[in-house]
Amino acid sequence: MSKAFLDDNFLLTNEVAERLYHDYAKAMPIIDYHCHLSPQEIYENKSFKTLTEAWLYGDHYKWRAMRANGVPEELVTGGPDVSDYDRFLAFARTVPKTIGNPLYHWSHLELQRFFGVHELINEQNAPVIWEKVNAQLEAGGFAARDLIVKSNVKVICTTDDPTDSLEYHVKIKGLSDFDVKVLPSFRPDKGLEINRATYLPWVQKLSEVSGLPVDDYDQFLQALDSRITFFHEAGGRVSDHALDYVPYAETTKEQAAAIYAKALSGQPVSLEEEKQYKTYTLLFLGRAYAKLGWAMQLHINAARNNSSRMFRTLGPDTGYDSINDSDIAYPLSKLLDALDSDDSLPRTILYSLNPKDNYVIGTLIGSYQGGGIPGKIQFGSAWWFNDTKEGMLWQMNALANLGLLSRFVGMLTDSRSFLSYTRHEYFRRLLCNLLGEWVIQGEAPHDMELLGGMVRDISYDNANGYFDF
Repeated sequence: MSKAFLDDNFLLTNEVAERLYHDYAKAMPIIDYHCHLSPQEIYENKSFKTLTEAWLYGDHYKWRAMRANGVPEELVTGGPDVSDYDRFLAFARTVPKTIGNPLYHWSHLELQRFFGVHELINEQNAPVIWEKVNAQLEAGGFAARDLIVKSNVKVICTTDDPTDSLEYHVKIKGLSDFDVKVLPSFRPDKGLEINRATYLPWVQKLSEVSGLPVDDYDQFLQALDSRITFFHEAGGRVSDHALDYVPYAETTKEQAAAIYAKALSGQPVSLEEEKQYKTYTLLFLGRAYAKLGWAMQLHINAARNNSSRMFRTLGPDTGYDSINDSDIAYPLSKLLDALDSDDSLPRTILYSLNPKDNYVIGTLIGSYQGGGIPGKIQFGSAWWFNDTKEGMLWQMNALANLGLLSRFVGMLTDSRSFLSYTRHEYFRRLLCNLLGEWVIQGEAPHDMELLGGMVRDISYDNANGYFDF
């Protein structure tokens, strides 16, 4: 006998899993320690006129599915003669084709949890869904901050360039009717990508916002350090790095300074020089984070903007990325060891977009634990193309096999959408079912206090203790 689609026990296949989810996981708050929400939209309490605006504006998960379904680009990313309803209808036609993809579950969960709409998403139901959701949006209570509060979120860490003024983070702190912490994360990618066209303009902007010269490498590092202090004073306790490959090359400060001078003068920088520059700069940043008690996040092995034609048309972050397959074991170990060798390795969370790296990361983190910090080095949650049912289970099983699943800091959204907090429910259901299956198979004791505490820890308490918010 088949189960009802998306019922109360969705993804829960046994009674132990059901109890763990409903009694221990469901009501736990959320710490979203990595996302791409806009602090300006949070402060201004962005409202949404239509479901399309809330659902399809900027969501490249949905865009990729629509393109794969043959939807014309103007209906995917919008065009001057395309209505929001036309775009919504194109997505509604696509959703039935996504069975097997987490989008099928996420889209229905978002309608159910936020709007109480239980119709299956398809072309036939599209008009009813459109009217029901849009009527609620028009009535109010579904603006950005409303959605955050409805999701029981306690902390949000946005992703912010070091040159950002953080003005909206400051303004959010002053809101008397909103007690969610919205904190900046330090993302200095543009200051590391020395061979990109964005590098020199960014260095100049760093000088302007810091009020410091950047004529040589020492001055550049001083300006970077001043921005770390600025972020810290604004409540920032997390950094974030997109390492499409992991750089490591033995480098002296003098060598890095010479490479910096070459770039500043407009001379070409070789790939080996790029690795040297990135290595020394990353080590400088890691030590600065350690002094302040920050957590450092390394997001590894993404291949971005694969379609040069569509990059020219739409720009970055529009759904033309994929998994990279660069080798990470040696350079990542050397990078961590260089920091650990003088006891300046900060709390670190390692993510790889390539699941082939799961056991590399799962074993590598065990080499650098210590300092009396539970789970100091973390195997980050299944990320981006891996935040599927299978991908989440791969990550949790690898961590359980090789380390301590019980010390895992849990799920994040990594999203630009205010509706994406249902992904935490999805993750928690999978976690509870995994533990429940171990009990049923006699691989874990039927001890609800023990396992329930573990569920609560992974859902919220571990992250709450790990980050110095």
